[in-house]
Amino acid sequence: MTKILRAILLNLLLAPGSTLIAGDAVAIGYNTEGIWTSVTYYSSGSAKGGRDYKNEKEAREAALRDLRRRGDHQNARTEILSSSDSTGFVAVARGVNASGKDENVAGRGKTQQEADEQAMAELKQREATKSQKIVYRYFSHGADGK
Repeated sequence: MTKILRAILLNLLLAPGSTLIAGDAVAIGYNTEGIWTSVTYYSSGSAKGGRDYKNEKEAREAALRDLRRRGDHQNARTEILSSSDSTGFVAVARGVNASGKDENVAGRGKTQQEADEQAMAELKQREATKSQKIVYRYFSHGADGK
């Protein structure tokens, strides 16, 4: 009986942590010619109950709202480049392909190095090997609560 009671109490204590969801999103704006004009992100810096907690959907909305607020460039179109409810590191990178077009990508990983490497691999896959640069690095709390 004691083992069952302990198991129930342990599940009750762990349940709130296992259902936490926090998110992040990277948004990009384009002008009327299809050239990117701005890139920004939102990441949850804390789990549920924290000051800047947002789930993935709310993080997407916050990143898009930030693009609209900037007003420096007239964005004809905005989109979410990447979003997630996962805990981890993110690297947002930019490169130029052979035709001179900019490519923006996001890499994710359990370490910052892993996220950086994934972003660079994505640029290579898109053949954007010129002027490669990491433009943002961040950590976001996610659904697994770590």
